[in-house]
Amino acid sequence: MAAKPPAVQAAKPEPSKAGEITEEELKRQLLGKPLFLRGGYLDNNLTFNERGALVGHSPQGSYTLNAIEVGKVRLGKHKVELEGTRYGLHFLGALPNEDPAKAVDRVKITPNKKVVRITIDREVVVSPHKGISLGKPLFRRHGKPDEGDDYAAILATAAPAAQPEEMSDADQAKAQIAAAPPEERPTDPGSITTTLSPAHAASVLREALDRIFSTGIDDRLKASMPAFWRLYYQAAAANTDYQPGDPAVLRQNTVDRKARLITTFEPESNEYAQAHAVAGMALYHTVIGADGKPAEIAVARPIGFGLDENAVAAIRKATFEPAVKDGKPVPVLLDLVVQFRIYSKRTAAKAEAGKPADAADEPPLPGPYSGQHP
Repeated sequence: MAAKPPAVQAAKPEPSKAGEITEEELKRQLLGKPLFLRGGYLDNNLTFNERGALVGHSPQGSYTLNAIEVGKVRLGKHKVELEGTRYGLHFLGALPNEDPAKAVDRVKITPNKKVVRITIDREVVVSPHKGISLGKPLFRRHGKPDEGDDYAAILATAAPAAQPEEMSDADQAKAQIAAAPPEERPTDPGSITTTLSPAHAASVLREALDRIFSTGIDDRLKASMPAFWRLYYQAAAANTDYQPGDPAVLRQNTVDRKARLITTFEPESNEYAQAHAVAGMALYHTVIGADGKPAEIAVARPIGFGLDENAVAAIRKATFEPAVKDGKPVPVLLDLVVQFRIYSKRTAAKAEAGKPADAADEPPLPGPYSGQHP
C-alpha cells in the first residue's frame, strides 16, 4: 500500500514584528466610526505626512461638512490609504426638553461612485547599525528632494555596494523607497524619518491619525471651533441656554428702547445645501453693544451644512441701532432668526426679471430673510 503523501498545510501569514501596527487594528479603529476631519479640509483627495500635517493645500470649511465614514483601509509599508464618504450635518431643531446637539441628521454629500481618498505617509523602519537613533530625518545629509527629483537619482546617493547592515539608516530608507513601486512610495519623502523600532513607527502613525481625525465631536474638536460654536456646545453640555459673558448685558424687555436691526443681511447658501435641499430657520443669540455693533454671538438653533458660518459672517456685517436705558445706549442680547431657502428656476426667473440693468452678473443664491425676536 502506497504511503500517503504528507498533508499540505496552508502557508501561515508571517507574524508581525513586536509592536508593529496591523491593518486589522486600523480597520477596527476607523471602519464605520463617526469620524470628523479636524482640519475641515474639503478636497476629496488629501495627503498627510507621517506627522499628520497636510501636504499641499485644500480649502477648509465648517466641521458640519467634514463628517467622514471610512469604508476601506489599506496599510502599506510606506503609507496608509483610506477611502471613505463625506457627510454633512443637518440640524433639525429641537424641542425645549431635547438635547439640541443630538437632533441632527448625517447626510451623504459625496456623489455616488465617488470617494474621499486620504493618504498618510509612514515612518521607515530600518535595520540596526552603529550610531542609529530614533526619528532621524531621511534626507538629513542630502536635503529635501526637489519636485523633479526621481528615486533612482536619490538611490544613487546611497552606498550601493554596502550590505544592509553596513548602510546608514538614511541610505537604507532611500533604498527601500526606491525599490518600492511608484504607487507605494511616500508622497512627502523630505519629511520621512527612520527608526529601528516597529513600535515607534506604529506610535507615530497613531499620533498622525489622532491629528487628522476625531472620533465624534470631542473636546479638542470643539476647542478648535469658532467661538459661536463653542458657546453652543457649552450651553448644550450644561443643559441650559446661552448666557452672555459680560454680566452688564441687559435683556430687551428691561430697556426703554430696544435694539433693532436697521439693515437687511443675506447670508449665502452653498453648493452642498442647495444640492441636498437643506433649508429652514436658524436662531442666533447676538450681543449688540452700546455702539450698535455685534459683539458675542452664539448659535442657539443651528442648521448645519456650513450655513451657520455664513449667517454669523452676515450678522457681523449688519448694522444695528443700540438699545437705550435711562437715556444712554446699553448692550443687550438680541435674538436673530435667519431662514435659508432652496433656490429654484422659478425664483431665478423672477429675480432675473426684476434685476436692474446695471446689476452685477452674480451666481444666483437663495434669498434668506432675517428677523429679530425681543
